[in-house]
Amino acid sequence: MARRTKEDAEQTREQLIDAAEIVFHRKGVAQTSLNEIALQANLTRGAFYWHFKNKQDIFKAMLDRQAVQLGQLGFATDEPSEADPLARLRESILFVIRELERDPSRRRVYEIVFQKCEMTEQNEPMGTLLRDNVLIGSERMRAAFNSAIINGEMPANLDIDSAIIHLHVQVTGVIYLWLLLPDKFDLQSQATRLIDLFFDQLPQHFLCRTDA
Repeated sequence: MARRTKEDAEQTREQLIDAAEIVFHRKGVAQTSLNEIALQANLTRGAFYWHFKNKQDIFKAMLDRQAVQLGQLGFATDEPSEADPLARLRESILFVIRELERDPSRRRVYEIVFQKCEMTEQNEPMGTLLRDNVLIGSERMRAAFNSAIINGEMPANLDIDSAIIHLHVQVTGVIYLWLLLPDKFDLQSQATRLIDLFFDQLPQHFLCRTDA
């Protein structure tokens, strides 16, 4: 009985996250009320508060579920022994791209984040969550670049900070443009070209400057 109760509770929680995803996507985060999420899930407001404290809490759960489903994306670790960390980082990014094209739920979440999460004062907690996610991604990139330096794949004077910024711009930019104009180009092929160009140029154009 306890196991069944736990399963029921988990199912209810998933229903609420599914409902939040749908309503956030339809109305935008700022315009969505907790009542609307509960109604979409065919549950009570009390059921909502049993699982989540507020809108920020369920928004975070929606983002966290995406990360769990991707298995944390298999990003390169910070272990010096990591075999070909940049190849693994590349494949992790392209895996996200493929999943974004394949999975309607994942696409909805990206559209919520890029297009329907208004950066109002009311939504500032969501902005903090999004910034934290970017910082987590940055640290995973840093780990991969550091491992590549240790393994001798990249020069010791690689400008890791600049590399991280430019990689974020490449990935975020192509996803944002595709979400706006999905019928204008193939996301996977264009993202692959951009990412491969970035890694090809990395050892030549992303080096720390030294004083003359």
